[in-house]
Amino acid sequence: MFGSIGVPELLIILAIALLIFGPKKLPEVGKSIGRALREFRKTSDEIKGKIEDEIQAEEFKEIQRDIDNIGKSTPSPYDQDQEPEEKSNIKEKNKQETKSDEEGKKKP
Repeated sequence: MFGSIGVPELLIILAIALLIFGPKKLPEVGKSIGRALREFRKTSDEIKGKIEDEIQAEEFKEIQRDIDNIGKSTPSPYDQDQEPEEKSNIKEKNKQETKSDEEGKKKP
C-alpha cells in the first residue's frame, strides 16, 4: 500500500502526527492532505491527457503530410498513355506548382 513502509513504521508516523497536531486537529489535517492528493492526481491526469492529445495530433499531422507528399510525387497511371509533349507540359506544371508552394512557405 505505501511501498516499503510497513505497519510498524505507519503506526510510528501516526503516533508522531497525533502528538504534534493533537486529537482535535488530526482529522482536519487528514482531510486537508486527502484533498491535496486528490487535486494533485486530478491535475496530473489532465496534464497527461493534454500531452497525449498533442502527441496524437502531431502524429495525425505527420500522416497527413505523408499523404499529401505521396499524392504529389506519385505519377498518374494515365501519364504513360500520353504523348511525350503532353508529359513535358505536365512536368513543367508540377515544377511551377512546387516553386509557388515553396515561395508561399517562405513568405511570412
